[in-house]
Amino acid sequence: MSGGSIHYALLSVFDKTGIVEFARELQSLRIELLSTGGTARLLSKEGIKVEEVGEYTGYPEILEGRVKTLHPKIHGGILFRRGRREDEDSISRHGIKPIDLVVVNLYPFEGIIKKHGAQLEEIVEMIDIGGSALVRSAAKNYTDVAVVVDPSDYAKIIEELEATRGVLSDRTRFKLMKKAFERTAHYDLAIAGFFNRFGKFSDVRQLSS
Repeated sequence: MSGGSIHYALLSVFDKTGIVEFARELQSLRIELLSTGGTARLLSKEGIKVEEVGEYTGYPEILEGRVKTLHPKIHGGILFRRGRREDEDSISRHGIKPIDLVVVNLYPFEGIIKKHGAQLEEIVEMIDIGGSALVRSAAKNYTDVAVVVDPSDYAKIIEELEATRGVLSDRTRFKLMKKAFERTAHYDLAIAGFFNRFGKFSDVRQLSS
């Protein structure tokens, strides 16, 4: 069977729908879990063993959560090309673990711009940076990494992993990659569309008043 085994998964989600059950199923398949602040706290509270990103990278979240996963040990683990000698030497030298599964959903920018009375600062803070970067990194390296952006895919992924003893097929990775790039494209269009409503800078500044 084509595809690769899943050993290490990164979970970082704003929408927590189904994430506890999904993480528990991954753990039952002996998949190690790495996670960010709020997601890590939720999973730990539910008795699920998870390594917090800051513990792994040795660098805490900063700027009130604006910077969490933008770190070489995270993106190096995602973008690592399996079977390439130079990449294998690099991650070994820098103590980087290969990340095989990335589970991310983005800040709800589309929701905040529909909120009556939303202020500009609040809207800007809902522009996801780290999450989008994770999605794009994993999608770029889809031949080695599976990327999940939609909670409705959790059950199908667990079903396949259980049937194949922890392997996701190339076909599944390809489908997930396409959905991931569609999501980031739609997300960026929503951001651009929002700011394009304003003819000049002074117009958008009125949201801060």
